[in-house]
Amino acid sequence: MSDSVRTGASLARGQSKQDYATPRKFLDAVQRRFGTIVFDLAAHADNCVVPGYFGPGGILQDALSPECVWQRCPSGSLWLNPPFDTIAPWARKCAEVGGFTQSRCRSVGQRILFLVPASVGSEWFAQYVDGEALVVFLRPRLSFDGKNPYPKDCMLCVFGAQPGYECWRWC
Repeated sequence: MSDSVRTGASLARGQSKQDYATPRKFLDAVQRRFGTIVFDLAAHADNCVVPGYFGPGGILQDALSPECVWQRCPSGSLWLNPPFDTIAPWARKCAEVGGFTQSRCRSVGQRILFLVPASVGSEWFAQYVDGEALVVFLRPRLSFDGKNPYPKDCMLCVFGAQPGYECWRWC
């Protein structure tokens, strides 16, 4: 295989584009099902879902810093499409803030909508998602670049909801 044509598992972790915007058609479907998204937890000016966001140019630069308290965000659905090369720290914070066993989100009327690859065999999934969130497996695959489907299945983990599993044909 030529070096110029690398796909799937042959891609070096972290060397692919990590800040694609979430497809608008998918976001519209998410909001129809889960309600209005009121804040974006990991964005920048070019890919934010709503005007209020954490990230470069946003209200606070680093959403993972200890001084960043997600529960101070507005009540409603908080959006999180993290960089896919560093999911574990985001999953940990979701579980700490909105996990079912110690949810602080429900007490302030929030839920975290966490869009990630469906990596159910990963440690971050076992430690921070399984039993802590409603896991919604997505069909069809998303296209982040508007041309090609993402090469892996994705899931939407809903922290602040009753844990469980389901499949959702979102379009």
